[in-house]
Formats: sequence, C-alpha cells, structure tokens
Amino acid sequence: MENVLEVKNLEVKVDGNLILSNLNFRVKQGETLAIIGPNGAGKSVLFRSLLNLVPISKGSIRWQKDIQIGYVPQKLFIEKSLPLNVEEFLRLKKNGKKIKEALELTGLRENRVLDKKMGTLSGGELQRVLIAWAIIDNPDVILFDEPLTGIDIGGEETIFGLLHKLHDAKDTTVILISHDLGIVYKYANSVLCLNKKQICLGKPSDVINSESTKKLYGNMVSFHNHKHQEI
Repeated sequence: MENVLEVKNLEVKVDGNLILSNLNFRVKQGETLAIIGPNGAGKSVLFRSLLNLVPISKGSIRWQKDIQIGYVPQKLFIEKSLPLNVEEFLRLKKNGKKIKEALELTGLRENRVLDKKMGTLSGGELQRVLIAWAIIDNPDVILFDEPLTGIDIGGEETIFGLLHKLHDAKDTTVILISHDLGIVYKYANSVLCLNKKQICLGKPSDVINSESTKKLYGNMVSFHNHKHQEI
C-alpha cells in the first residue's frame, strides 16, 4: 500500500518551547493510526502541524499529492446566540443528499437536528455534526482528535461503527487521538506512543507493554494486555 503521510525528524516549538522532537512515522492508505499519550504530550499540536496550522521548526511533513483531509477537533466552543442552524452549517460544504448521508452515518436524524441552532446542540450532538462536516465530501484521510468527547455509550458504538464503514467501504485512512487503550487495540492497525518525543511505534499488541506505558504515563498507570480482533 502507498504511503499517504510521511513524517521525518519532526520538531515543533510553540512560543519558544519545544513541544515535539524527533518524530518519524508513516501512514499507509487505508490504515488506522492511533496516537496515545498523557495530557500535554503534544498530540493536538501534532495534529495542528499535520494540518499546517502550526509551523514546524525542523524536519518534514509530506502528504500524498492532492490528498483531501477531514478534521474533527476535540472541542469547539460555539456561542449559543450564533444565528446558524445545523442545515445551514453543513450547506456551507454540500447540499441535499450528501447532508442526509453524512448525518445518517453519524447516527443523527435530519428531522431532529437540521433546524437546531449550532449553539444549542448538546456536546454529543455537536461532536456528531462536526464528524458529519468532516466526512461529507468523502476525504481520503480523517483526523479525529478524541472523537468520543461528549459522546454517550450508544454514540460510541455509532462512531466506531462509522470508522468501520469508512475503512471497509471507502478505504479511508484514519488518524485518531485516544486515551482508551481498549479502543486502540480494537480499531488501530498501528499506534504512535507520544510524550513530547516518540516512545513507541508499531502494532498495538507488539509495542504497548508495561515498559512503554511507564515511559508514557509514569508509575501511576497499570498495564493490562488487551486482545481484540483487528479491523
């Protein structure tokens, strides 16, 4: 399979502070890569660097030519008074049938959310609308920054069912940030362990162990081996 992304010797500084150093990894077409690490490890900064929203200090980020990328942020604060409903928001990208398809994939019904103002959505509804926004134009790659933020358990099944659909039907490449090792084992082909620098990289069952989790999270986190069927 062809690489859609190649990162070499990446270093990123924010306000003069070194946030990421010496990152090296590749992502192949159709692969699901999970990025794990403690709060403040630089995971979201890495995403912003991949989207060219943060300048890099050293190294390189190379995407496949003409790649189309969708992005779902961890949080998006919207004023309750914003005079924009869900339909108007999604129509900024696409019209008609594509909106319905995207909403259905995320488990939302048109007749329940289209007329709602963006600022009045619950946390789970907003997250699903943002996912619909990201997938509505069939991107080649989707970046999920903590996709389950604000999502209830039933919604979790919908979102990860969506990941399966994207992977199986469209060979979509997925890069996601998650704190849940169970999710990583179940859905990711490979995992990048990150704490300012690269701690481990590879198949979850091969690289996530007591040593790597100790380097990531310290002595406060216990390690439990997971066995899940891969995508």
